Amino acid sequence: MTTPAAIPAATARRAGRREWTAFTVLLLPLLLVSMDVSVLYFAIPAITDQLDPSSTQQLWIFDSYAFALAGLLITMGSLGDRIGRRKLLLIGATAFGLASIGAACATSAEMLIAARVLLGIGGATLMPSTLALVRNLFQDDKQRGQAIAIWSGATTGGIALGSVLSGVMLNHFYWGSVFLINVPAMLLLLLLVPVLVPEFKDPAPGRFDLLSVPLSMAAVLPVVYGLKEIAAEGFEPLYAGCLAVGLAFGYAFVRRQRSREYAMVSRALFAGRGFGAGIGLNTLAAFAMMGSAYFTTQYLQSVLGMGTLEAALWSLAPSVVIGAAAPVSAALAQKVDRAHVIAGGFVLAATGFVLISLVDTDSLWLILTGAGVLASGIVTVLSLVSDMALASAPAEKAGSAASLLETGTQFGGALGMAVLGSLGTAVYRHDLAGSEPAVRETLGGAVATAHHIGGPAGEQVLALAREAFVHGMQYAAWGGTVLLLGAAVLAAALMRGIEAPAPPAAEPAASAGDRLHEASYT
Repeated sequence: MTTPAAIPAATARRAGRREWTAFTVLLLPLLLVSMDVSVLYFAIPAITDQLDPSSTQQLWIFDSYAFALAGLLITMGSLGDRIGRRKLLLIGATAFGLASIGAACATSAEMLIAARVLLGIGGATLMPSTLALVRNLFQDDKQRGQAIAIWSGATTGGIALGSVLSGVMLNHFYWGSVFLINVPAMLLLLLLVPVLVPEFKDPAPGRFDLLSVPLSMAAVLPVVYGLKEIAAEGFEPLYAGCLAVGLAFGYAFVRRQRSREYAMVSRALFAGRGFGAGIGLNTLAAFAMMGSAYFTTQYLQSVLGMGTLEAALWSLAPSVVIGAAAPVSAALAQKVDRAHVIAGGFVLAATGFVLISLVDTDSLWLILTGAGVLASGIVTVLSLVSDMALASAPAEKAGSAASLLETGTQFGGALGMAVLGSLGTAVYRHDLAGSEPAVRETLGGAVATAHHIGGPAGEQVLALAREAFVHGMQYAAWGGTVLLLGAAVLAAALMRGIEAPAPPAAEPAASAGDRLHEASYT
């Protein structure tokens, strides 16, 4: 029989209730993976109190999840194309649930970092599988654009929801509870996916390139380590050597992909000029979004002095405008050159950074407005470039296409937190150069020290630390502004005249049982 993916774009069947129901189920793992990026924001004070991480360990608790996820996305996307995207999704859901239990039981900073790495590995199986299945479920261009717009909004919503759930859980339970909320959701996913979501896979994927797996990891991890250590400790030959090793492995990985018949990253994906440019712009957008989130969440809790639940609820305020950004941008792109819409999204996001740069130590509404404007612009960019990239990918390579998009998103987000976070930290430490080490190390350490000292002296320490943090946030915001304005110029130049192409009429393979399952779709 003919699956929906084999129908030419001109006569593509519109998705019905069954496809939209399956799409709703696929939003569940997306929400969980995106929630896990932000679920620790408000838990950091409790984790600092219980596990006593250093400033570098604190950054790794944030970043290890995203870096592990980014490092394995390409591998998992290619694997899903071969064994089936639904099958990989179910495997990933099981692994993600078990790793969540491990994180909740962590008794040291090192153990929590290791559990976050395992969560990232599980997340790496979920993200490309779900996005690729969306590409297979929706063959109509307009419906696919709508679905990806909802997808992009759900990603941002998941980050905000993670903060709120974190605040609610921490208000009543210990910090490990923020991970345990993943377990019942993953059990629900394991029950619903086999019933509602059909299987898709590449009918002729060729041999799986095992050597490319360690090559891709060896390209990412030394670079990540080198950048983070240079930011934390300053430039040293060891860290520069790590960067050189990572770049060398990256060069070897690219050469292998270009020379092999069955490459892990198909060369056909880059046949059109829009795919590579879209991934680059996607990475820049994620860099800005997560880099700003690193500061805004700490500002609410440690500068304004809000409790965890109060801060989490206030962080929902920007979602009012974010929810409309992706659908509006998708509709606008039907009438205007999408290069202009994407560039406009970057300019809008840069405006959000400008607003954040004007924040002082008592600017609740200004920082919420800036965060909302910034996120609205970023969601506009993410939804449009994702739709373009997936539309240009052959259906049988949808997993690889989705994995490259998600690699850019996750790597850019983690790098944004590291780079902008390090910039803000450098300014913070410079402003507090004469303070004791605990105050100068992190704002959280300064808050704890001020509470320990108490009285007018403690208040003075806290006031100085808050002013230094805001000063660092302002510098990071200006850095983000310059980055986004440069991205707007790139988008206007690189994406001009590129329209989302019609989906290729490639047919994903399915087992006999899966074809029977898909019979109701045709």
